[in-house]
Amino acid sequence: MFLHIGGDVMIPMKDMIGVIDLSRQDSPINLEFLKTADEEGFVVQLTGKPASLVICTKQVYLSPISTQTLQKRARRSFEQTE
Repeated sequence: MFLHIGGDVMIPMKDMIGVIDLSRQDSPINLEFLKTADEEGFVVQLTGKPASLVICTKQVYLSPISTQTLQKRARRSFEQTE
C-alpha cells in the first residue's frame, strides 16, 4: 500500500514511521529533529507550505497535506485491503 503525501510523491506505508503536525512548531524536540535531519540531507520539501512532517525509514518529507488528511487516506487504504 502507498500513501500520497503531496506533489507527485507516494510512499510505501511500510516505510512510514510517523507523521508530526507542524502547526505545533513550538516543540523544541520537533525543531531539533527537523534541523538535524535537514543538516544530514534527509529532508525533502514538497510543494506548498508544510503542514506536516512525514518521517520514513530513509527520508523526512515536509508535506503540504495536514496530518488529519494523511490519517484519513491511510485508514482508507487499510480498509480497502480488508
